[in-house]
Amino acid sequence: MAKHGKKYNAAAEKIDTQKDYEPREAIALAQETSTTNFDATVELHIRLGVDPRHADQQVRDVAVLPHGLGKSVRVLVFAQGEGATLARDAGADIVADDDETLKKIQDGWTDFDIAIATPDMMGKVGRLGRVLGPRGLMPNPKAGTVVAEEHLPRVVEEAKAGRVEFRVDKTANLHVPFGKVSFSADALYDNMAVLMDLIKKARPPAAKGAYIRRVTLTTTMGPGIKVDPGQAQSMEDIE
Repeated sequence: MAKHGKKYNAAAEKIDTQKDYEPREAIALAQETSTTNFDATVELHIRLGVDPRHADQQVRDVAVLPHGLGKSVRVLVFAQGEGATLARDAGADIVADDDETLKKIQDGWTDFDIAIATPDMMGKVGRLGRVLGPRGLMPNPKAGTVVAEEHLPRVVEEAKAGRVEFRVDKTANLHVPFGKVSFSADALYDNMAVLMDLIKKARPPAAKGAYIRRVTLTTTMGPGIKVDPGQAQSMEDIE
């Protein structure tokens, strides 16, 4: 069993492990019990009633969080010609429109957080799968990161603002960041409400029984806080 420091143990003592907290209470507790010296990330961990081994029970979508993620996001765009110009104008940090940048990535360079591509570039991007795939950076139409060049400005802006992808893992869990401890409780609540709504809507028709089975809220290196699944599913955005 992992040993924890005094700060962690003191924080953990404030949490009732037998209780399912209501969302606002859980958020306040997460902010109160964050133990890091830096601005910790707040994350949702959700156990789903799906069998990820089956293609018809995959859960995957993209959320644009109203208050962002609280970090600067480095966006790379694979595009050429007019698409490259649109991407630069929209604020893309890197535009991979030359062989030099493609070679750099092929050699293992991945100093960016999200990669977006136009369909005409996917032939070249496909060859970078060995580097991009394991890091979760491979552009994908299902994730909304392979788009026609006219949609590049919107997608780049969303990525910079706080676009987060969620995807069920092999153990039927989702792990999704949705803000920073320094955010206001209302901003965190808003972001969590948007995420929960999208996760509900992403329920596969083939899923049987209870869909959202367990909801846990954590901060970086902080203890987990159980959230009442029913109340998490009925959250509403703050106007």
